[in-house]
Amino acid sequence: MIEKSYNKSAFSRPGFKAGAFLNINKPKGWSSTDVVRKLKGITRAKKVGHGGTLDPMATGVLPICVGSATRFADTVLLGTKSYRITVELGSSTNTFDSTGVITAEADFGDITKQNVLDSLKKFHGRFEQMPPMFSALHHKGKRLYELARQGMEVERPPRQVETFRLELVDFDLPNVVIEVECSHGFYARSLANDVGEDLGTYAHLSELIRTHAGVFKIKDAISIDEVQLAARQGDWQKVAMPIDTTLSHMDKVELTKEQIEMVRNGRHLAVDALRAFADYESGDNVRAYSSERELIAILVYEPGKLGWRPEKVLSDM
Repeated sequence: MIEKSYNKSAFSRPGFKAGAFLNINKPKGWSSTDVVRKLKGITRAKKVGHGGTLDPMATGVLPICVGSATRFADTVLLGTKSYRITVELGSSTNTFDSTGVITAEADFGDITKQNVLDSLKKFHGRFEQMPPMFSALHHKGKRLYELARQGMEVERPPRQVETFRLELVDFDLPNVVIEVECSHGFYARSLANDVGEDLGTYAHLSELIRTHAGVFKIKDAISIDEVQLAARQGDWQKVAMPIDTTLSHMDKVELTKEQIEMVRNGRHLAVDALRAFADYESGDNVRAYSSERELIAILVYEPGKLGWRPEKVLSDM
């Protein structure tokens, strides 16, 4: 059986023992959960998650967390993301994208490239965005998409989002292609709908490609087939990224064996135990390693209490 050819101990080498990230180029038609389920079978890891949902219709970067990397999903979720968005003018749908039912149509023939450029200026920087009904947000204990499927529409507060870069890269009616770099919580589908309204017509999202999420770039993304091949060959180094890939903004320190034992038992290290970091402020983080270059934990500085507290301690998969 193919399953027997997977090397269960492939993550045992330095840098991968506790887990890793996989930069997956999600195929169209797969949900993020589908990808997680497939990769859980391939990696044989107890814990597999992702760093930010992509709708089934979307493609592109889907960071996958394997093993203890799941504890660092927030470092991806809260980072900036970039998308290539294709907006189709002339019709709106109940989902704000091409998977939904058309709810309204209008002419768009008089819209010019300059009109679109002027419209996009209104969505650059910080602004309030209304999330779509077909979303995973909660309302009174239920997901919005569950209510939407019942034909319900409820009031939902707009959310503050931010775009750092918003560019028109192609204008070929009825399609308008936009590239955006945005904050956490931004909905590309809502942007498509809102741009249509601002232009005096209707619009929906017809294609979405995530081109980056935090440190994960589409030029480096790999297919599920590539992961499967690496698993069969027992060579994860071809596809896996160490857990500390997302932690490069933190300084690092090497712990003694005694300190590692203390950290793994949840004990604090004295304020002066890490002398190189005596000038740090309360709440600052460092990444702690063994002499074998294995990431042991993330420590947080609490000088007013007991010193360096283990915030996230890694374990084997």
